[in-house]
Amino acid sequence: MLRPLSLTSRLTSFFTLVAAIVVLGLGWLFLASADQHFAELDRVTLQDKRELIEEVLANANSAEDAKWRLNEALNHHHGLFADVVSTKGETLFRSEGLVPSSQITQISTNGDNEPVLQVWSPDGRELRALLFTVKPKYELTTALEVTIAMDTAHHAQFLAELRLRFVLYAIAATLISGLLGWMAAHHGLAPLHSMRARAAGVSGQQLSERMPVDAVPVEMAELAGELNRMLDRLQSDFTRLQDFSSDLAHELRTPISNLLTQTQVTLSSDRDAAIYRDILASNAEELQRLARMVSDMLFLAKTERGASLPHKENFSATEAVLALLEFYEAVADEKHIRMRAEGRGTIFGDPLMFRRAISNLLSNALRHAPEGGEVDVIVTESGQFTEVSVENTGLNIDPQALPRLFDRFFRADPARSRSASDGAGLGLSITKAIVEAHGGMAKVSSINGRTRFTLSFPHFI
Repeated sequence: MLRPLSLTSRLTSFFTLVAAIVVLGLGWLFLASADQHFAELDRVTLQDKRELIEEVLANANSAEDAKWRLNEALNHHHGLFADVVSTKGETLFRSEGLVPSSQITQISTNGDNEPVLQVWSPDGRELRALLFTVKPKYELTTALEVTIAMDTAHHAQFLAELRLRFVLYAIAATLISGLLGWMAAHHGLAPLHSMRARAAGVSGQQLSERMPVDAVPVEMAELAGELNRMLDRLQSDFTRLQDFSSDLAHELRTPISNLLTQTQVTLSSDRDAAIYRDILASNAEELQRLARMVSDMLFLAKTERGASLPHKENFSATEAVLALLEFYEAVADEKHIRMRAEGRGTIFGDPLMFRRAISNLLSNALRHAPEGGEVDVIVTESGQFTEVSVENTGLNIDPQALPRLFDRFFRADPARSRSASDGAGLGLSITKAIVEAHGGMAKVSSINGRTRFTLSFPHFI
């Protein structure tokens, strides 16, 4: 399969073709104009000779006098031929070498009754001729038919030489135009080569390379800018992937190490059945935690990939929130936390995913609210959005940690001990992924002993 031509080759070919068409077009126009000019010169010359012949015949006193006068007037003009014949077929004058034309049988005139220039080719020569009639002075009753012709050989030779020179010029001009076109295309596309060289330097270890937006022509600046934005997104995603791989390895290492250590210690000596049951129960908890982590990671991967929502419908956010508060009522009573919901609003989206997002926020709020604290859920309609806020009392979150709260595996207090109730640090990431899948956004604030998470859901996706 033939490889497609490069952009430089295409531009060079196009430029060469356009140059060839322009040069050939101008050449054809010039040659046609030259030929027309020569025809006009011949017509003027023949018209002058017509007037001369008419003057000679108007002053001739006899046929012999007319022959002598015509011989003196016409025999010394190179390439000029004349034939004067009476209507009776008698030849009064005929130039040497002129073969009477059988191709011209009648006089042609224009609208002004002037004879029209005609062409015939006796003996392979091309002649331009005028045919007209004249009544001589010496015999006004008899009309003479006059044919005067110009040999176009010298014009044809000049045009042939001109045509040859033009062909040579056209070939040279086309080749030079092609070379100049290649140079222009090569120079004009040099920024593309620079961009290609920079793109070749981009790798997993070198993602900071960017295209030279200011150093390229305006036509390529948008492309370079878009490539830079693409590289920014790739670098951001690659960095997140690296962080995720590192965090995932760290999160999986601890439970796997615990399971392995417990199992090795258990197998090192014989133990009672009750001890085996306790160890197996502890291992089952760790395995359940690992299973939840894997399930959450699969859910995050599916959501962040842009998968469509399983079900979309209009539902009451307030009713969904009240059902969740009832579910968490036992946990709140155990810590003497007061829960409250207020406001009304509807959401268009997946009810199950919405409940999971709010459930994560409620679980997080109840875990961090102090004994006897408060948890409030507020639903408000705001323009084209329905906002659901989950607010709890407690210690303020470090402002530097706020931007990373929705990152996977992030914990505001990395040094805190891991309890059975602690998650894998994926709850808030899942919440953000759910609200973004609905076309909304999540934000958080923590001030004056109250931490608020707000989810904004658009009315239409």
